[in-house]
Amino acid sequence: MDLEAQGFREIPHTADWALEVWAPGLPGLLEQAARGMDAISGVSLARSGRTQRRIEIEAEDQETLLVKFLSELLYLEEHEGIGFDFFALDLQGFRLTASLGGAPILKKDKEIKAVTYHNLAIHKTENGLGASIVFDV
Repeated sequence: MDLEAQGFREIPHTADWALEVWAPGLPGLLEQAARGMDAISGVSLARSGRTQRRIEIEAEDQETLLVKFLSELLYLEEHEGIGFDFFALDLQGFRLTASLGGAPILKKDKEIKAVTYHNLAIHKTENGLGASIVFDV
């Protein structure tokens, strides 16, 4: 595991793309997963046209919350052409309220079709939480 308190890195996967994320807590893990997903897709945002969104997601467990959150971001990227680089996340149990800041997407190198549950398990680490996420491409 990297020595940084939070972050992400792409990890090898045979058919799809995979990302390892880590952070001190679940809100940070969600943010790192979102940033990592855009990084492996090669998303670049416009410097102007800033926008804000507020989303609410509820799930029965943290893995489902992670998949729903990333899937909502993918939906906004695909259908509204907006990417996000600011995340204010409030978590109450498995209910997430997210205030997001972003801008129109200038370019995206690769498309992600879906966030999967393949081998998804959020686990405790010595510094917080970690997870490996597989994306269908």
